[in-house]
Amino acid sequence: MRRIDRYVWRELAGAFLAATLVLLMVSFSGLFADLLSKIARGKVPAALLMSQVGLRSVDILPLLLPLSLFLGVMLGLGRLYRDSEMSVLAAVGLGIGDLKRSILALALPVALIVGLASLWLSPMAQRAATRMIEEANKSLLVIGLEPGRFVELPGRSAVIYLSDMSEDGSEFRGLFVASERDGRLDVVTARSGELFLEAQGDERYLSLTDGFRVEGDPKALDFRMMRFARNDIRVPDSERAEMGRPESQRTLPVLLAADDPASKAELHWRLAAPIAALLLVLLALPLARTPPRAARYGGLLIALLGYVVYLNALGIGRALIADGTVPGWLGLWWVHAAVAGVAIWLLRRQSRANRPRLRLRAAGAA
Repeated sequence: MRRIDRYVWRELAGAFLAATLVLLMVSFSGLFADLLSKIARGKVPAALLMSQVGLRSVDILPLLLPLSLFLGVMLGLGRLYRDSEMSVLAAVGLGIGDLKRSILALALPVALIVGLASLWLSPMAQRAATRMIEEANKSLLVIGLEPGRFVELPGRSAVIYLSDMSEDGSEFRGLFVASERDGRLDVVTARSGELFLEAQGDERYLSLTDGFRVEGDPKALDFRMMRFARNDIRVPDSERAEMGRPESQRTLPVLLAADDPASKAELHWRLAAPIAALLLVLLALPLARTPPRAARYGGLLIALLGYVVYLNALGIGRALIADGTVPGWLGLWWVHAAVAGVAIWLLRRQSRANRPRLRLRAAGAA
Protein backbone atom coordinates (compact mmCIF):
# COMPACT_ATOMS: atom_id res chain seq x y z
CA MET A 1 0.00 0.00 0.00
CA ARG A 2 1.33 3.47 -0.91
CA ARG A 3 2.18 5.99 1.76
CA ILE A 4 -0.73 8.24 0.72
CA ASP A 5 -3.09 5.25 0.95
CA ARG A 6 -1.87 4.49 4.46
CA TYR A 7 -2.39 8.13 5.43
CA VAL A 8 -5.96 8.23 4.07
CA TRP A 9 -6.73 4.84 5.66
CA ARG A 10 -5.61 6.13 9.07
CA GLU A 11 -7.90 9.17 8.70
CA LEU A 12 -10.89 7.02 7.77
CA ALA A 13 -10.18 4.35 10.39
CA GLY A 14 -9.84 6.93 13.16
CA ALA A 15 -13.15 8.54 12.25
CA PHE A 16 -14.79 5.10 11.96
CA LEU A 17 -13.60 4.04 15.43
CA ALA A 18 -14.75 7.33 16.96
CA ALA A 19 -18.20 6.99 15.36
CA THR A 20 -18.42 3.34 16.49
CA LEU A 21 -17.52 4.26 20.06
CA VAL A 22 -20.16 7.01 20.24
CA LEU A 23 -22.86 4.84 18.68
CA LEU A 24 -21.99 1.95 21.01
CA MET A 25 -22.38 4.19 24.05
CA VAL A 26 -25.77 5.40 22.82
CA SER A 27 -26.87 1.86 21.97
CA PHE A 28 -25.75 0.43 25.32
CA SER A 29 -27.66 3.17 27.15
CA GLY A 30 -30.86 2.22 25.34
CA LEU A 31 -30.11 -1.48 25.81
CA PHE A 32 -29.62 -1.11 29.58
CA ALA A 33 -32.82 0.97 29.89
CA ASP A 34 -34.82 -1.63 27.95
CA LEU A 35 -33.46 -4.57 29.97
CA LEU A 36 -33.95 -2.81 33.31
CA SER A 37 -37.55 -2.09 32.32
CA LYS A 38 -38.10 -5.79 31.52
CA ILE A 39 -36.46 -6.84 34.78
CA ALA A 40 -38.75 -4.50 36.73
CA ARG A 41 -41.77 -6.08 35.00
CA GLY A 42 -40.50 -9.61 35.71
CA LYS A 43 -39.85 -10.47 32.05
CA VAL A 44 -36.10 -11.01 32.46
CA PRO A 45 -34.33 -12.31 35.61
CA ALA A 46 -32.06 -9.72 37.19
CA ALA A 47 -29.21 -12.23 37.35
CA LEU A 48 -29.14 -12.35 33.54
CA LEU A 49 -28.63 -8.60 33.04
CA MET A 50 -24.99 -8.65 31.90
CA SER A 51 -25.30 -11.83 29.84
CA GLN A 52 -28.36 -10.40 28.05
CA VAL A 53 -26.49 -7.14 27.39
CA GLY A 54 -23.61 -9.08 25.88
CA LEU A 55 -25.81 -11.24 23.68
CA ARG A 56 -28.06 -8.43 22.53
CA SER A 57 -25.06 -6.22 21.72
CA VAL A 58 -24.21 -8.76 18.99
CA ASP A 59 -27.70 -8.27 17.60
CA ILE A 60 -27.20 -4.52 17.10
CA LEU A 61 -23.92 -4.84 15.17
CA PRO A 62 -25.57 -5.32 11.72
CA LEU A 63 -27.31 -1.97 12.18
CA LEU A 64 -24.57 -0.10 14.02
CA LEU A 65 -21.46 -0.91 11.97
CA PRO A 66 -22.80 0.21 8.53
CA LEU A 67 -23.78 3.55 10.05
CA SER A 68 -20.38 3.87 11.76
CA LEU A 69 -18.63 3.12 8.46
CA PHE A 70 -20.81 5.66 6.65
CA LEU A 71 -20.05 8.35 9.22
CA GLY A 72 -16.35 7.40 9.35
CA VAL A 73 -15.89 7.84 5.60
CA MET A 74 -17.96 11.03 5.63
CA LEU A 75 -15.97 12.59 8.48
CA GLY A 76 -12.57 11.33 7.31
CA LEU A 77 -12.89 12.51 3.71
CA GLY A 78 -14.72 15.65 4.86
CA ARG A 79 -11.71 16.63 6.96
CA LEU A 80 -9.40 16.15 3.96
CA TYR A 81 -11.68 18.32 1.76
CA ARG A 82 -12.10 20.98 4.43
CA ASP A 83 -8.35 21.34 5.02
CA SER A 84 -7.72 21.48 1.24
CA GLU A 85 -5.68 18.26 1.35
CA MET A 86 -7.86 16.77 -1.38
CA SER A 87 -7.08 19.86 -3.51
CA VAL A 88 -3.37 19.19 -3.03
CA LEU A 89 -3.88 15.55 -4.01
CA ALA A 90 -5.85 16.65 -7.07
CA ALA A 91 -3.03 19.01 -8.04
CA VAL A 92 -0.64 16.04 -8.22
CA GLY A 93 -3.15 13.99 -10.21
CA LEU A 94 -4.80 11.95 -7.42
CA GLY A 95 -8.59 12.04 -7.42
CA ILE A 96 -11.09 10.25 -5.24
CA GLY A 97 -10.91 7.26 -7.60
CA ASP A 98 -7.18 6.91 -6.94
CA LEU A 99 -7.84 6.47 -3.19
CA LYS A 100 -10.00 3.37 -3.64
CA ARG A 101 -7.34 1.10 -2.11
CA SER A 102 -7.40 2.90 1.23
CA ILE A 103 -11.21 3.14 1.20
CA LEU A 104 -11.71 -0.52 0.30
CA ALA A 105 -9.08 -1.57 2.86
CA LEU A 106 -11.45 -0.25 5.52
CA ALA A 107 -14.84 -0.96 3.92
CA LEU A 108 -14.33 -4.61 2.93
CA PRO A 109 -13.27 -5.93 6.40
CA VAL A 110 -16.11 -4.02 8.06
CA ALA A 111 -18.62 -5.36 5.52
CA LEU A 112 -17.28 -8.87 6.17
CA ILE A 113 -17.80 -8.47 9.93
CA VAL A 114 -21.30 -7.10 9.32
CA GLY A 115 -22.10 -10.10 7.11
CA LEU A 116 -20.86 -12.57 9.74
CA ALA A 117 -22.86 -10.83 12.46
CA SER A 118 -26.02 -10.56 10.36
CA LEU A 119 -26.03 -14.07 8.86
CA TRP A 120 -24.67 -16.18 11.74
CA LEU A 121 -23.75 -14.45 14.99
CA SER A 122 -26.93 -12.41 15.57
CA PRO A 123 -29.40 -15.35 15.22
CA MET A 124 -27.08 -17.47 17.37
CA ALA A 125 -27.02 -14.78 20.08
CA GLN A 126 -30.82 -14.43 19.97
CA ARG A 127 -31.28 -18.18 20.42
CA ALA A 128 -28.82 -18.22 23.33
CA ALA A 129 -30.58 -15.28 25.02
CA THR A 130 -33.98 -16.94 24.66
CA ARG A 131 -32.66 -20.27 25.97
CA MET A 132 -31.10 -18.62 29.03
CA ILE A 133 -34.38 -16.86 29.92
CA GLU A 134 -36.37 -20.09 29.51
CA GLU A 135 -33.91 -22.00 31.71
CA ALA A 136 -34.01 -19.27 34.34
CA ASN A 137 -37.82 -19.45 34.45
CA LYS A 138 -37.45 -22.94 35.92
CA SER A 139 -35.69 -21.54 38.98
CA LEU A 140 -36.90 -19.61 42.01
CA LEU A 141 -34.19 -17.10 41.24
CA VAL A 142 -36.29 -15.77 38.36
CA ILE A 143 -38.75 -14.16 40.80
CA GLY A 144 -35.90 -12.64 42.75
CA LEU A 145 -35.99 -14.96 45.78
CA GLU A 146 -32.85 -15.02 47.85
CA PRO A 147 -32.27 -16.92 51.12
CA GLY A 148 -32.43 -14.74 54.23
CA ARG A 149 -34.35 -11.87 52.60
CA PHE A 150 -38.06 -10.92 52.48
CA VAL A 151 -39.18 -10.52 48.85
CA GLU A 152 -42.48 -9.26 47.49
CA LEU A 153 -44.01 -11.66 44.95
CA PRO A 154 -44.72 -9.95 41.62
CA GLY A 155 -48.42 -9.76 40.77
CA ARG A 156 -49.60 -10.60 44.31
CA SER A 157 -49.90 -8.75 47.62
CA ALA A 158 -47.61 -11.27 49.27
CA VAL A 159 -44.22 -11.42 50.93
CA ILE A 160 -42.06 -14.53 50.93
CA TYR A 161 -39.01 -15.52 52.96
CA LEU A 162 -36.64 -18.47 52.53
CA SER A 163 -34.00 -19.46 55.08
CA ASP A 164 -32.01 -21.59 52.62
CA MET A 165 -32.04 -22.43 48.90
CA SER A 166 -30.20 -24.87 46.62
CA GLU A 167 -27.74 -23.46 44.11
CA ASP A 168 -30.02 -24.05 41.12
CA GLY A 169 -32.96 -22.40 42.93
CA SER A 170 -35.25 -25.44 42.65
CA GLU A 171 -35.32 -26.53 46.34
CA PHE A 172 -35.55 -24.58 49.60
CA ARG A 173 -35.95 -24.86 53.37
CA GLY A 174 -37.66 -22.73 56.01
CA LEU A 175 -40.37 -20.98 53.95
CA PHE A 176 -42.64 -18.20 55.20
CA VAL A 177 -45.37 -16.62 53.02
CA ALA A 178 -47.72 -13.84 54.16
CA SER A 179 -50.42 -12.50 51.84
CA GLU A 180 -53.54 -10.36 52.19
CA ARG A 181 -56.67 -10.50 50.06
CA ASP A 182 -60.05 -8.82 50.66
CA GLY A 183 -58.96 -7.92 54.18
CA ARG A 184 -58.09 -11.53 55.11
CA LEU A 185 -54.59 -12.47 56.13
CA ASP A 186 -53.04 -15.74 54.94
CA VAL A 187 -49.79 -17.00 56.48
CA VAL A 188 -48.08 -20.22 55.32
CA THR A 189 -44.95 -21.80 56.76
CA ALA A 190 -43.17 -24.96 55.61
CA ARG A 191 -40.10 -26.90 56.68
CA SER A 192 -38.97 -27.56 53.08
CA GLY A 193 -40.20 -27.61 49.50
CA GLU A 194 -39.34 -27.41 45.83
CA LEU A 195 -40.35 -25.63 42.62
CA PHE A 196 -41.92 -27.77 39.90
CA LEU A 197 -43.73 -27.32 36.61
CA GLU A 198 -47.15 -28.87 36.01
CA ALA A 199 -47.57 -31.54 33.33
CA GLN A 200 -47.95 -29.10 30.40
CA GLY A 201 -45.03 -27.02 31.69
CA ASP A 202 -46.97 -23.76 31.53
CA GLU A 203 -47.52 -23.12 35.25
CA ARG A 204 -45.08 -23.19 38.18
CA TYR A 205 -45.91 -24.43 41.67
CA LEU A 206 -44.21 -24.41 45.04
CA SER A 207 -44.59 -27.81 46.67
CA LEU A 208 -44.49 -27.21 50.45
CA THR A 209 -43.75 -30.05 52.88
CA ASP A 210 -44.56 -30.30 56.60
CA GLY A 211 -46.02 -26.88 57.40
CA PHE A 212 -48.84 -24.79 58.83
CA ARG A 213 -51.38 -22.44 57.27
CA VAL A 214 -53.18 -19.73 59.25
CA GLU A 215 -55.94 -17.74 57.51
CA GLY A 216 -58.44 -15.23 58.84
CA ASP A 217 -59.63 -11.66 59.45
CA PRO A 218 -57.34 -9.77 61.88
CA LYS A 219 -60.14 -7.33 62.84
CA ALA A 220 -62.67 -10.04 63.70
CA LEU A 221 -60.06 -12.27 65.28
CA ASP A 222 -61.49 -15.12 63.20
CA PHE A 223 -58.63 -17.44 62.30
CA ARG A 224 -58.35 -20.97 61.05
CA MET A 225 -55.19 -23.04 61.40
CA MET A 226 -54.35 -26.07 59.29
CA ARG A 227 -51.37 -28.37 59.42
CA PHE A 228 -50.40 -30.09 56.19
CA ALA A 229 -47.96 -32.74 55.03
CA ARG A 230 -47.92 -31.26 51.52
CA ASN A 231 -49.43 -28.10 50.06
CA ASP A 232 -48.95 -26.76 46.53
CA ILE A 233 -49.00 -23.00 45.89
CA ARG A 234 -49.11 -21.65 42.34
CA VAL A 235 -46.39 -19.11 41.56
CA PRO A 236 -47.72 -16.06 39.66
CA ASP A 237 -46.66 -16.00 36.02
CA SER A 238 -44.12 -13.40 35.05
CA GLU A 239 -44.67 -11.52 31.80
CA ARG A 240 -43.01 -13.30 28.92
CA ALA A 241 -40.17 -11.37 27.32
CA GLU A 242 -40.64 -10.39 23.69
CA MET A 243 -38.50 -12.79 21.70
CA GLY A 244 -38.89 -10.91 18.42
CA ARG A 245 -39.92 -12.48 15.14
CA PRO A 246 -39.58 -16.31 15.18
CA GLU A 247 -37.78 -16.29 11.83
CA SER A 248 -35.11 -13.96 13.20
CA GLN A 249 -33.72 -16.88 15.25
CA ARG A 250 -33.60 -19.36 12.39
CA THR A 251 -30.27 -20.50 11.03
CA LEU A 252 -29.13 -19.57 7.54
CA PRO A 253 -29.58 -23.12 6.09
CA VAL A 254 -33.16 -23.20 7.43
CA LEU A 255 -33.93 -19.83 5.81
CA LEU A 256 -32.42 -20.94 2.49
CA ALA A 257 -34.55 -24.11 2.48
CA ALA A 258 -37.78 -22.36 3.57
CA ASP A 259 -40.31 -21.17 1.00
CA ASP A 260 -42.65 -19.02 3.11
CA PRO A 261 -42.67 -15.22 2.60
CA ALA A 262 -41.58 -14.48 6.20
CA SER A 263 -38.40 -16.54 5.81
CA LYS A 264 -37.66 -14.94 2.44
CA ALA A 265 -38.07 -11.51 4.01
CA GLU A 266 -35.71 -12.44 6.85
CA LEU A 267 -33.10 -13.81 4.43
CA HIS A 268 -33.12 -10.61 2.34
CA TRP A 269 -32.99 -8.50 5.52
CA ARG A 270 -29.85 -10.30 6.70
CA LEU A 271 -28.22 -10.00 3.28
CA ALA A 272 -29.07 -6.30 3.22
CA ALA A 273 -26.70 -5.43 6.10
CA PRO A 274 -23.32 -6.08 4.38
CA ILE A 275 -24.66 -4.79 1.04
CA ALA A 276 -25.84 -1.60 2.73
CA ALA A 277 -22.41 -1.13 4.34
CA LEU A 278 -20.72 -1.08 0.92
CA LEU A 279 -23.41 1.08 -0.74
CA LEU A 280 -23.24 3.61 2.09
CA VAL A 281 -19.50 3.96 1.51
CA LEU A 282 -20.22 4.59 -2.20
CA LEU A 283 -22.83 7.17 -1.21
CA ALA A 284 -20.43 8.84 1.25
CA LEU A 285 -17.85 9.60 -1.47
CA PRO A 286 -19.81 12.42 -3.17
CA LEU A 287 -21.55 13.56 0.04
CA ALA A 288 -18.22 14.01 1.87
CA ARG A 289 -17.09 16.72 -0.57
CA THR A 290 -17.03 19.92 1.50
CA PRO A 291 -15.84 23.37 0.39
CA PRO A 292 -13.03 24.72 2.62
CA ARG A 293 -15.19 27.49 4.12
CA ALA A 294 -18.37 25.48 4.46
CA ALA A 295 -19.90 24.49 7.80
CA ARG A 296 -18.11 21.56 9.46
CA TYR A 297 -21.13 19.26 9.69
CA GLY A 298 -23.36 20.81 7.00
CA GLY A 299 -23.33 17.78 4.71
CA LEU A 300 -23.59 15.35 7.60
CA LEU A 301 -27.25 16.15 8.23
CA ILE A 302 -28.09 15.44 4.58
CA ALA A 303 -26.12 12.19 4.78
CA LEU A 304 -27.96 11.10 7.95
CA LEU A 305 -31.28 11.92 6.31
CA GLY A 306 -30.28 9.73 3.37
CA TYR A 307 -29.33 6.91 5.76
CA VAL A 308 -32.70 7.11 7.54
CA VAL A 309 -34.57 7.01 4.22
CA TYR A 310 -32.48 4.00 3.09
CA LEU A 311 -33.08 2.14 6.37
CA ASN A 312 -36.82 2.84 6.32
CA ALA A 313 -37.04 1.72 2.68
CA LEU A 314 -35.38 -1.57 3.67
CA GLY A 315 -37.84 -2.00 6.54
CA ILE A 316 -40.81 -1.30 4.26
CA GLY A 317 -39.40 -3.68 1.67
CA ARG A 318 -39.05 -6.43 4.26
CA ALA A 319 -42.68 -5.97 5.33
CA LEU A 320 -43.84 -6.09 1.69
CA ILE A 321 -41.96 -9.36 1.13
CA ALA A 322 -43.33 -10.87 4.36
CA ASP A 323 -46.96 -10.20 3.38
CA GLY A 324 -46.43 -11.43 -0.19
CA THR A 325 -46.80 -8.05 -1.93
CA VAL A 326 -43.24 -8.17 -3.29
CA PRO A 327 -42.08 -11.53 -4.71
CA GLY A 328 -39.23 -13.27 -2.92
CA TRP A 329 -36.97 -13.32 -5.99
CA LEU A 330 -37.08 -9.50 -6.16
CA GLY A 331 -36.32 -9.13 -2.45
CA LEU A 332 -34.73 -5.85 -1.44
CA TRP A 333 -32.61 -5.52 -4.57
CA TRP A 334 -34.83 -2.70 -5.87
CA VAL A 335 -33.93 -0.63 -2.77
CA HIS A 336 -30.21 -1.32 -3.18
CA ALA A 337 -30.42 -0.50 -6.90
CA ALA A 338 -32.05 2.85 -6.14
CA VAL A 339 -29.35 3.79 -3.63
CA ALA A 340 -26.58 2.65 -5.98
CA GLY A 341 -28.16 4.71 -8.78
CA VAL A 342 -28.27 7.84 -6.62
CA ALA A 343 -24.65 7.37 -5.52
CA ILE A 344 -23.41 6.88 -9.12
CA TRP A 345 -25.44 9.88 -10.29
CA LEU A 346 -23.88 12.08 -7.57
CA LEU A 347 -20.37 10.85 -8.41
CA ARG A 348 -20.86 11.60 -12.14
CA ARG A 349 -22.37 14.99 -11.36
CA GLN A 350 -19.38 15.82 -9.20
CA SER A 351 -17.00 14.63 -11.90
CA ARG A 352 -18.73 16.80 -14.55
CA ALA A 353 -18.55 19.82 -12.23
CA ASN A 354 -14.75 19.48 -12.07
CA ARG A 355 -14.21 19.29 -15.85
CA PRO A 356 -14.74 23.00 -16.76
CA ARG A 357 -12.36 24.01 -13.98
CA LEU A 358 -9.69 21.70 -15.40
CA ARG A 359 -10.25 23.07 -18.88
CA LEU A 360 -9.93 26.65 -17.62
CA ARG A 361 -6.69 25.79 -15.85
CA ALA A 362 -5.38 24.17 -19.02
CA ALA A 363 -6.38 27.25 -21.09
CA GLY A 364 -4.71 29.58 -18.57
CA ALA A 365 -1.49 27.59 -18.71
CA ALA A 366 -1.52 27.82 -22.55
